[in-house]
Amino acid sequence: MDGTPTTTSPVTRSTDHFDGTRFFNPHAPHGRTLAEVRRWRRTRQKQPWPEHVEDPVLPPPSRAAYDRISATFIGHSTFLLQVGGVRVLTDPIWSERCSPVSFAGPRRVRRPGQSLDALPGVDLVLVTHNHYDHMDLPTLRQIRKHWTPRVATGLRNARHLAKANIRSAVEFDWWQSVELAGARVTYVPAQHFSSRGLHDSDRCLWGGFVVEAGGAVVYFAGDSGYCPYFAEIGRRFPRIDLALLPIGAYEPRWFMRRNHVDPAEAVRAHLDLGARRTLGMHFGTFQLTDEAIDAPVLGLREARDRAGVAEADFDVLAFGETREYAAVGQAGC
Repeated sequence: MDGTPTTTSPVTRSTDHFDGTRFFNPHAPHGRTLAEVRRWRRTRQKQPWPEHVEDPVLPPPSRAAYDRISATFIGHSTFLLQVGGVRVLTDPIWSERCSPVSFAGPRRVRRPGQSLDALPGVDLVLVTHNHYDHMDLPTLRQIRKHWTPRVATGLRNARHLAKANIRSAVEFDWWQSVELAGARVTYVPAQHFSSRGLHDSDRCLWGGFVVEAGGAVVYFAGDSGYCPYFAEIGRRFPRIDLALLPIGAYEPRWFMRRNHVDPAEAVRAHLDLGARRTLGMHFGTFQLTDEAIDAPVLGLREARDRAGVAEADFDVLAFGETREYAAVGQAGC
């Protein structure tokens, strides 16, 4: 449906993903329990990560032509996308830690692939949900000082963004579409959860985004477990030129399965979506779960081979790398 931009939280009635107080996943309505969290902490077998990975310095992105799709991988779930001339930043985090405090919490092992100053501008920021590795207020404050872009997010997240002096964020419910910053933006479902503290679980909505501009269509998934929504997004958007899907933060499976795809499930999601091309994300930056730092990329290669998916169709970028693609109907990349 079409919606009107709002900075308030209009959801006041129960829906298929809101019970009047909290949001929930229709395909996995029972979220994590405290007992499960305690079991994971007690039994986890965390693989060692290096303290630091030094990546090559790559050229900064330039303005992409109107008829090209450009993706620059900053790290974790942060990309600079250029679609139909609109510069879009996804779940931006340049901070050293993804945490409510600067002195504790998961620390990045890789520096951001490009600095904020290296970007050719930002017109639109997408914030999929309120976890600290996706909604980083210190970074959002810096972005606002640089460019004052429009900001899109899920229901009830604007109050958090206001703490970064972002007071005109547009809140979306699932399947709501709004014309924003020269693009048509649709907030689409994901199977995940939300919280920023001990007592606010699932009070804010989570999801992904589809951005349409210049005749091109890009899907940014945010975080999600494997669920029927990928196929439904593919049906509603039958031509996705580029998808960005998470491939990391998935072990142990008994605990993470409901909320995070593993590489094999990411390949299934790619096929469900019918995307022309997909790029992996949400790996190799912050150690959030138990798998080794290189496990997501190695797992993606194995899953891709098993499914008969070509490397060119589902790949990962180097940190800081920019890759351009032709819009639909044009040959090459």
